[in-house]
Amino acid sequence: MTYSVNTIIEPHKRELSSLCERYRVAKLYVFGSVVNGDFDSTSSDIDFLAQFKDRAPTASYAERFLGLEGALQSVFKRPVDLLTVEGLKSAGFRNTVEQTRLLVYESDDAL
Repeated sequence: MTYSVNTIIEPHKRELSSLCERYRVAKLYVFGSVVNGDFDSTSSDIDFLAQFKDRAPTASYAERFLGLEGALQSVFKRPVDLLTVEGLKSAGFRNTVEQTRLLVYESDDAL
């Protein structure tokens, strides 16, 4: 079976929207093997990039980040790598992610 965003992410769009609302996510992207076609159902994780509505490093922000990461793992029944836009420090990696990411959720009041 060929795996893609359509077969992996699309069936969970409602759950993703619910999670993003709950954890105050402005935008959620997927990138990496799910997007580039290298996804292996036995060993691949799923790479997500989140932009939270408030970006201040507070206890609430940390709780929401960890909560979202755990919830995504529960939904997809596999490990996920959750990164934030602000956490992309390496210019090369940031450029790669920005060129390959696909938007899977955007709130009505996204930044």
